[in-house]
Amino acid sequence: MKAKPTPAPQDRDQMERDTLRLLCSVLVKPGTRLEICRLLHPRDFSDAMRRVVFEEILAAGLISSKQLRASLPALVIERGFADFNLEKLLAPKLASEAEIEQLFESTLRLLKLGGSDDPSLFASDTDVQN
Repeated sequence: MKAKPTPAPQDRDQMERDTLRLLCSVLVKPGTRLEICRLLHPRDFSDAMRRVVFEEILAAGLISSKQLRASLPALVIERGFADFNLEKLLAPKLASEAEIEQLFESTLRLLKLGGSDDPSLFASDTDVQN
C-alpha cells in the first residue's frame, strides 16, 4: 500500500478553503457541485468547521450557489460554530473564471490526499447494494 503524501498544514488548509470556494462559486452549476461533493468525504477536511461546511454543502443538494451562500451561515452556526463567517471563509468572495481552474486543481489535490483512489467512492448506491 502506497503512503499518501502529507502536505504542509498551511497547504492542506488552503486546499480545503479552495475546495469550499469552488463548491460555493456561482460559476459551478449545482449538478457539478453535487458530483464533486460525491467524490469527497467529510474526513477529507481536517478542520472541524470546514468539515461541517462541507457536510452542509453536500446536504443542500441541487440548489443555486446564491441559495447555498444564503443558508450556510445559519446551518453552520446551528452546528455549533457561533463565530462562523462565510465571507471570511470564502475570501476573496468571487472567483474569476481564470481562478476557477486553480480552485479545481486544489480540489483535485485534496481528493488525492483523501481516499479518492478507493473504487467504492465512485460506486453508485445500486452498485453497493448488488
